[in-house]
Amino acid sequence: MTTTSALDRWIAAGAVASVAAVVSVVTGGVATAQTAKQPHHASEPMPKLAQSGSLSAADRKFVEQAAMGGVAEAEAGRLAQQKAGNDSVTQYAARIVEDHDNANTELRQIATAKSVTLPNAPDAVHQAEMKRLETMTGPQFDREFTRMMVRDHETVVAAFDKQAKSGSDPELKAFAAKTLPTLRTHLQMAKQVQTRAGAASAASR
Repeated sequence: MTTTSALDRWIAAGAVASVAAVVSVVTGGVATAQTAKQPHHASEPMPKLAQSGSLSAADRKFVEQAAMGGVAEAEAGRLAQQKAGNDSVTQYAARIVEDHDNANTELRQIATAKSVTLPNAPDAVHQAEMKRLETMTGPQFDREFTRMMVRDHETVVAAFDKQAKSGSDPELKAFAAKTLPTLRTHLQMAKQVQTRAGAASAASR
């Protein structure tokens, strides 16, 4: 009886150990599955997203140069309204001031939304040209002003055309495409006014 009781106890103990092992495996599997399915907690760092207002290097260069060019054109136009000797030059200058002021305002709104600070003054080259223009009057001023307008607008038209076709930022592409026809008109007008101013200057000699 004693031997039988000991054997029974040994079998019972083995059965309990086997059941415990099975339970351990099962619960361990459930715990692993639950760990894998745990949601992302707010305290854990999330992947960083690109800022919606960020610009590519090319887009940033365009917006900065467009701003400087626009300010330079408007300031030159204001000076021409005061110093031009030919009426056609004065009228052209008024158109330049109005159109570039409007474009500059729109460009600044776009840049502000994208956290880009734009320059408020022309670049060093245009500042030097403005100082030189300030020393001129009459036909001499008309020749130099219209020459500058033709040259600058040829450069600006090319830059806006490139941005409208291949820029990365949708808003800047739309702005360039919208402004481009006005700039092309400015260029065409500048060439016409340059011819008229030159003819008037030659006739007055």
